[in-house]
Amino acid sequence: MLFVDVIFTIILAGSVAAIPFRVLPPQSKRDVNPALVPSFGWQSGVNPDGTGNCDGAVNGTNGKPILVPCQCPPNSTFFLANLNKNVAAGFVTTNPTVKLSFPTDNSTASQLARLNAAAVTLQNLEGPGVGCPISSTTFSAQGKAIGAETSTNGSSSTTPPSMSTVASSTPISSSVVSAMSTAASTTSAGCGVPTSTSVTSTAVPTGITSTNTSVSPTDDQIATLAPPLGWQAGINPDGTGNCDGAVNGTNGKPKLIPCQCPPDQTHYIANLTANIRAGHVVLNPTVQLTFPTDNSTASQNARLNAAAVTIQNLNGAGKGCPIVATTFSAQQKAINAESTS
Repeated sequence: MLFVDVIFTIILAGSVAAIPFRVLPPQSKRDVNPALVPSFGWQSGVNPDGTGNCDGAVNGTNGKPILVPCQCPPNSTFFLANLNKNVAAGFVTTNPTVKLSFPTDNSTASQLARLNAAAVTLQNLEGPGVGCPISSTTFSAQGKAIGAETSTNGSSSTTPPSMSTVASSTPISSSVVSAMSTAASTTSAGCGVPTSTSVTSTAVPTGITSTNTSVSPTDDQIATLAPPLGWQAGINPDGTGNCDGAVNGTNGKPKLIPCQCPPDQTHYIANLTANIRAGHVVLNPTVQLTFPTDNSTASQNARLNAAAVTIQNLNGAGKGCPIVATTFSAQQKAINAESTS
């Protein structure tokens, strides 16, 4: 009987060993639910002016629509494909310093996180800072509506995420500098943002203490290492509040920016210093930043990012100057090119 048991065991073991293993394909993150993707609220090609510019979804201080490239916003299929790639990666694949998340619940923080994911995807479609401006959509209005609904319901208001490269026409007030200085000295290191995932830029806005744990740079170091704006305000005004920017569009002509952009050097450095001291953009605390002082590629890009989010949020969340008011994109390309040469 023992002999039979041994034979049976051997046969069973052989049978199991003969079963081929089925290799399962690696699972990828599921695509986002299209129903949760914020709508553009606008279409491309409205009222073309013959120079490649069309009316955007947002009016400037002159009451007229801010001009946007006529191909903006992009078609929904192309946009959704890019958004899916970015959400799967956890960052903008064409600009990896910009983190994002796409939570699916209906909390204020999650709605704003989805809006931010859509915004940074839109703004970096072709590369760092190369895409469509927020003013080609109603994203800013949607963010305000979400915040207003939260306030109406009696909940604490959450600061909308940064809408990078916003072509805001809000004047740069000198009072912003003093306001930021005050805020920098009174703002807690904890941001208090009710979300558990990354939103924008290089840090995680989870209501945590600033991740900038390195030795804080001196004022002189900040002034010396701050990326140059590379452009000045008020070039070739068109009489409607817009002037030439530092970057040419696909039509070979400069992209238009508010004539007060970029800010003067004093305001730029004062705002940048306040943000570095706080570890985040004081007027938009969800956007965290660092300002390392060594010369590595990563540190140079981190300083460039700190400068970029500073000018984009000079007057509040998403209210500042667009990147095309500077040569930051060109500087980033040069930094990365040098690191690969």
